[in-house]
Amino acid sequence: MRSRWNLSGYWNSLLFLGITFVLLLIFYALLRLGFYGVNHSLFLHVDTQSLLTMFVGGIRFDTVAILYVNILFVLLQIIPAPFKYNLIYQKVCKWVFVITNSIGIALSLIDYAYYPFTLKRTTGTVFGQFSNEQNLGKLTVDFLLGYWYLVVAFVVLVCLLAWCYDRVKLLRPVKMGWTFYLIQVLSFFLVIFLFVGGVRGGWAHSTRPITLSNAGDYVKNPEEMSIVLNTPFSILKTLKAIQLQEKNYFSPQEVNEIYPVVHQSKDSSSFQKLNVVFLILESFGKEHIGALNKHIDGGSYKGYTPFLDSLIEESFTFNRSYANGRKSIDALPSVITGVPSVGEPFVLSIYSGNRTTSIAKLLGDEGYETAFFHGAPNGSMGFSAYTQLAGIKHYFGKNEYNNDADFDGIWGIWDEPFMQFMASKMDDLAQPFFASFFSLSSHHPFKVPEHYKDVFPKGPVPLQEPIGYTDNALRQFFNKASKSDWYNNTLFVLCADHTSLSHLPEYQTLPNTFAIPIIFYYPGGNLKGVSDKLVQQMDIMPTVLNYLKYPKPYFAFGFDAFDKNSDNFVVNTIGDTFNFFNGDYFMTYNDNKPTSLYNLRKDKMLQENLLESKQSVRDSLTQKLHAFMQQYNYGMIHNKLVAE
Repeated sequence: MRSRWNLSGYWNSLLFLGITFVLLLIFYALLRLGFYGVNHSLFLHVDTQSLLTMFVGGIRFDTVAILYVNILFVLLQIIPAPFKYNLIYQKVCKWVFVITNSIGIALSLIDYAYYPFTLKRTTGTVFGQFSNEQNLGKLTVDFLLGYWYLVVAFVVLVCLLAWCYDRVKLLRPVKMGWTFYLIQVLSFFLVIFLFVGGVRGGWAHSTRPITLSNAGDYVKNPEEMSIVLNTPFSILKTLKAIQLQEKNYFSPQEVNEIYPVVHQSKDSSSFQKLNVVFLILESFGKEHIGALNKHIDGGSYKGYTPFLDSLIEESFTFNRSYANGRKSIDALPSVITGVPSVGEPFVLSIYSGNRTTSIAKLLGDEGYETAFFHGAPNGSMGFSAYTQLAGIKHYFGKNEYNNDADFDGIWGIWDEPFMQFMASKMDDLAQPFFASFFSLSSHHPFKVPEHYKDVFPKGPVPLQEPIGYTDNALRQFFNKASKSDWYNNTLFVLCADHTSLSHLPEYQTLPNTFAIPIIFYYPGGNLKGVSDKLVQQMDIMPTVLNYLKYPKPYFAFGFDAFDKNSDNFVVNTIGDTFNFFNGDYFMTYNDNKPTSLYNLRKDKMLQENLLESKQSVRDSLTQKLHAFMQQYNYGMIHNKLVAE
């Protein structure tokens, strides 16, 4: 048996990196197996098939962790120069490899013991948690003594890693001519290309850098995400994460009186099992919809959505409706789960693995079939991971559409053919069903299919032409859906994910950078009208559940938009600043204090700051915002986002 594998030739550095990468993948798989073995009693519902899926999915996260941890080692090995074959240089490389990877091993082993206390992988916030400890040295010693077997495992694994590394040796090529340098340079750029794709989780244009919530693609329950993840990845991805702090403005009884987050329908005597369809429209800011802007240009403003205008006449909508975030990734948790993003997207936060209550899960437990439709490549925007965690059973994306003839070349399948596909698939769903759709064509670079060129008004901003295209796609969808037997028994909810490019001055103010349509359409009922109530995305879930007379208590941060007695407020954030709407007023809040106050009814352009002159209003809004902050932070920190 040969004790060492000698690598020679011009490609030997590339081959050597490949061997060490595979070696580390094996080590990370062993660490995952050990993590599951030690904590298996906390994962009682994981069967062999599910565990295998998690291990396969874990390769994506292990790849990212390995590449980040070994970035210095990789750079040392791909330098296109002959001195890298020097014996001393290679010894330095070995110890860089062993030391950096021993840190990754240690972090993974720590979670063998730490996980039962936190029920999630350790994140970057751990450094803040222990930064003020005066007896950190004693705590470390106590940990090492109490978990001595992990210390033994660490020593064994590091020694085994060093031994395996020594089984492979790089040899200096005999000839060092131009061919050597050409191949070395090509290898250098190839490794950089592979490295970038590896740490992002792919090379596709629509691929967002992989994050913790992507582990949801491989699990059935949020707590199982910890098996898919590894600790180095969790820490590296959350080093700059926002860690919420508990707020204690009120007693638990007081805060629940001011702002209750557990809801119960007032009339649950006869659960009305309507089909429910959410249509979430990319960048459909309220500005672009003529029916919601009849006051613009003396009533002559037409907007860019003639079909939505006609639908609104048959629907229930609101004069004052807002998004809870400014990104597509903020929209799904707000709309489907009733959980807004504060400071950073919820699905990218360290709290993304918390148990949540989605409308899909609640209705699914009552016998509803559930599905989600998005024409982008599966995995885009992390939607497939989120919908899995939200309890949605069927996901239909570009993969399921399976016809690249309708691919827009960047984002996914054009909205019109994909919505026709969706209508057909919904015909196959057993009633009652919940289905949600997220459009994509009204997105940069603001194109429409070639055969629709010059069909829709272009408007002063480039977004408005594709908005006209998607509006027409909606028309074609409703034309087809109206012929189906499920149509009249369906409650449709249409809203935008966020606003985008703006032209009208009224929509360039801070409040209106969140102004979107929220429309309820029930073709088989008499749900029509316009309300002046404040409404936001996170109100959609409780509004629908109460309209259906859902019979059980549930958790949501929003309000019932149809409840005439509730004092709704709207909240959203930009960075560290809270924007808070209540009654006729709009307040900004930063650095633990209100910073501005305006009467939106009288002062749409925010010309007069009433912060000092309207102290009673300011204090009232601050109290309600404090209640929201206290409930939100407590629920996130303590994983209390479900009704108990």
